[in-house]
Amino acid sequence: MKRRTFIQNSAILGAGMLAHNFSFGSPSQVFPVVRVSEKDRHFKSPVIEKLIKEFQTNVADKELGWLFNNCLPNTLDTTIYDESTSQQKLTYVITGDIDAMWLRDSSAQVWPYLPFMRKDKHLQNLILGLINKQSKCINIDPYANAFYNDPTKKGEWFSDHTDMKPGIHERKWEIDSLCYPIRLAYAYWKETKDTTPFDNEWVRAQENIYKTFVEQQRKENLGPYKFERTTSRGTDTLQVDGYGYPVNPVGLICSSFRPSDDCSIFLFLIPANLFAVVSLRQSAEILRKVKNNTELAAKMEGLANEVEDAVNKYGIIDHPVHGRVYAYEVDGFGSYLMMDDANVPSLLSLPYLGAVDVNDEVYQRTRRFVLSENNPFYFKGKVAAGIGGPHIGRDMIWPMALIIQALTSTSDTEIRQCIQTLKNTHGDTGFMHESFHKDDPKKFTRHWFAWTNTLFGELLWKVYQEKPELLR
Repeated sequence: MKRRTFIQNSAILGAGMLAHNFSFGSPSQVFPVVRVSEKDRHFKSPVIEKLIKEFQTNVADKELGWLFNNCLPNTLDTTIYDESTSQQKLTYVITGDIDAMWLRDSSAQVWPYLPFMRKDKHLQNLILGLINKQSKCINIDPYANAFYNDPTKKGEWFSDHTDMKPGIHERKWEIDSLCYPIRLAYAYWKETKDTTPFDNEWVRAQENIYKTFVEQQRKENLGPYKFERTTSRGTDTLQVDGYGYPVNPVGLICSSFRPSDDCSIFLFLIPANLFAVVSLRQSAEILRKVKNNTELAAKMEGLANEVEDAVNKYGIIDHPVHGRVYAYEVDGFGSYLMMDDANVPSLLSLPYLGAVDVNDEVYQRTRRFVLSENNPFYFKGKVAAGIGGPHIGRDMIWPMALIIQALTSTSDTEIRQCIQTLKNTHGDTGFMHESFHKDDPKKFTRHWFAWTNTLFGELLWKVYQEKPELLR
């Protein structure tokens, strides 16, 4: 994608979101048009438009209908670039206001559309193209978290002190960057039965994933990855010669950075390791059933079992208030960090990712911890209470965490409260944001953050399908 095109699209989107004066609470409840105009949308799906109309017709709350129309299709409207060739479907998906594709974000952005692929072949091809694109990116560098569409581009972080290559936006090693593409490919396969994406490139990506995970167990040495950045922000670089603080090689996988792109303190990030357990087993199932690659499948399963055992031994601690709970990070020496972060994978999100059962006692105790003020990044203010994180800082609540709280809740009251809070804190824009201040939702970060927009659409559709009375 050309830079000029991106800037023009950003201007169009920004104007659409910010050019209106809002007035809510009037009896007529007339909401301004803030969704990108049809002629400027990157991708159009009739099935998505149909379910938006269904939601708006059957949900009496007009503001929720308006938000659903704005948020659910935001990824399709604004972030999709079809780069297909005559030989292969390829899709490039930017994260929103940054002209780069994160392996994590792009997977999560299209996730809510998976159930509708069978009714929209073009939508299926879009996701097929993304799976293909992600395999290519992983094979460029499995340690990188974000990529450009231009393989020759040298971006703003090319001066980072690591093994940067052209075409890489950022090279922060995060376990979840390799888990999300597996999650997407596995769900695509289960939904469509299509094995097209599982070509030699995809198998090579799985080999690279396995190799990288094993390297980052750091059993023999520190491995090939190190990272430093010249920056005034401590969370943007790794301490101790670019490798991070030492760990005891107990079988867990090091994640130098969190899904927030902030550095880990203790490198064994527990939610990311649990996500890896799920992803390794999903990859193994595809390898065995589709590719008959029993050797690599067995390696994947063996690693999954080893990591799971290590989490159970080293990743669960005794909290003085909440009892036996998951730590956020550990080092294998006995040190641990007690907190949760808004970004997924988080401790709160574990059932959403299929990593634990929602009724698991350890998870439920962990949940009570992370949704309390014993979590240093749980903030309570005049307009909301919720989880934030170091990435933006104190007193900034992330809508993503509120959405995940609702998606992992077994309480109708809690789900309703989360939706009401999200409805009340979009800052008069009609969209979700990266974060907002606990006392003032008009003080927010990132006016265009497609992942959270689409995730909110996923929540509203799920509740509409399963518990529509909560939307009244």
